[in-house]
Amino acid sequence: MAEWIALDRLAVAPRPGRAVGVVEGGVLDHAAFVDQVQRWQQAFAQAPGRDWALYFDDALAFAAALFGAWHAGKRVFLGGDNLPATLDGLSPRVAGFVGDVPERYAPLRPADGSTAAMPLQALDEDALELVVFTSGSTGAPTAIAKRMRQLTREVDALQAAFGEQLDGAQIHGTVSHQHIYGLLFRVLWPLAAGRAIQPRRFFHEDLVSALAAQDSVLVATPAHLKRLPEQLDWSSLNGRLRAVFSSGGPLPAEAALQVRALLGVAPTEVFGSSETGGIAWRRWSAESPQWHPLPGVAWRIQDGCLAVSSPHLDAAGWWQTQDRVAADEGHSFRLLGRADRIVKIEERRVSLDALEQQLRDHPMVQDVRVLVLPGARDQLAAVVVPQQAGAGQWSDGERRRLAQQLGTALAGSHDAVTRPRRWRFVEELPFNAQGKVTAAALGALFRPLMPAAEWVQRDADAAALRLPLEADLVVFDGHFPQAKILPGVVQLDWAIHYGRMAFTLPPRFLRMDALKFQHVARPGDCLQLALAWDAAKATLGFRYTSDHGVHASGRVVFGDA
Repeated sequence: MAEWIALDRLAVAPRPGRAVGVVEGGVLDHAAFVDQVQRWQQAFAQAPGRDWALYFDDALAFAAALFGAWHAGKRVFLGGDNLPATLDGLSPRVAGFVGDVPERYAPLRPADGSTAAMPLQALDEDALELVVFTSGSTGAPTAIAKRMRQLTREVDALQAAFGEQLDGAQIHGTVSHQHIYGLLFRVLWPLAAGRAIQPRRFFHEDLVSALAAQDSVLVATPAHLKRLPEQLDWSSLNGRLRAVFSSGGPLPAEAALQVRALLGVAPTEVFGSSETGGIAWRRWSAESPQWHPLPGVAWRIQDGCLAVSSPHLDAAGWWQTQDRVAADEGHSFRLLGRADRIVKIEERRVSLDALEQQLRDHPMVQDVRVLVLPGARDQLAAVVVPQQAGAGQWSDGERRRLAQQLGTALAGSHDAVTRPRRWRFVEELPFNAQGKVTAAALGALFRPLMPAAEWVQRDADAAALRLPLEADLVVFDGHFPQAKILPGVVQLDWAIHYGRMAFTLPPRFLRMDALKFQHVARPGDCLQLALAWDAAKATLGFRYTSDHGVHASGRVVFGDA
């Protein structure tokens, strides 16, 4: 294709009149984009340190900063979000931050353009690197370094496989470019192929009008495609939608067929990982399509699992995945589930995939994830999205009844040890910005924010309760890892929280009086909290004690709003 250019020449290839992206009020042409890249190059060239973290909501602003950093010889780190915990975790790894981050991180700004820009040279794709992080679907996120060469070859493979059908189309997405899938499909591939990019992610209510405005491509995830509202006027697309891509997890057959019916396009799934890059694709033109390797990818079966060799890997040779596969007709294969989702519970092998499928077959279950909760004895837990709406407001009795029904349904094939012992019922699974359900987010649902309080007294002006401090309370995280203690600010918060449950307190916190902390409280302690309400003075007195003596005491003064 005459318009196709190699990714490493993106910023220097002359392309007069070509749109790079769609911005408010018009389009951004190639010359304007190059000017933004040069301003970032100047800023990065003057900034000390090799490693920099980028986070932008806008894909075009992100792309300009990314290429500016690369042209200045920097290595770029991509966090999945700009939450304080993510940024604080990146801080020790990088010299600084760029983009939509709080001012306390002193983000680097582009040069003002007052000095003449240096001409952009072709990039060294073997020297330049980008660091992404795995989604954390099965554990803590892991940093993955990708050479520009790997990204370039993957863009080449995507163009060879799908480029012809996308000529002239504009790229829309519901997935973030801060993840490898969004980075490739919403930034690197369209820039290299000369396709206009919509810089902002779309959500369902705006998606139809955006896709219907011109020939378009939708880059999404299973989490988004499973939730397409049927009531929207999808018929207004009128053939303008060229392709729908999905990646990041398996797209259920029911959702794939609904996408095809509503949008008029059979969705194309792309299978791979942050470590391997893209491996294969399938299109839901049929009921149960096979997986076909991307151009340049070789595969074989080793020990029942898929092994791949491709230019998307950092080194030559074979990479063995944990995906169980079976060879199919021709050069295609079928996925059979993850080998690393076979776990041992009290020396018994359990397939989490099989458990989840069995639970999904139950008429009361819409979706489910099963996980292992570590402890003195590992146990299975299930997070369930019921078919019936309103799970977030269910009573304890309703939750117990459904847990019992689901446990009974599993009893024919799983004994008490190998079926879930703990259950959570939620309105929807905790998806992140990349449409992934992470192990950390699932595990957090089983980490209590508050202790299991036992009320001993509840009178008009006095109350008392017992608060057992379990080690898995979230409030112990970080205070301190070597010797966990209950923070004083938490004790104050709990006193006000339980005070509002026991008495009718004024809405406004005014001040603290006579606050004392005398003994630290640790996991395993059982606190007795005594509360006294003085309505005349609008004062709540509190006192924490245990077998160790008095831990804390004080008075909280309230006022009207």
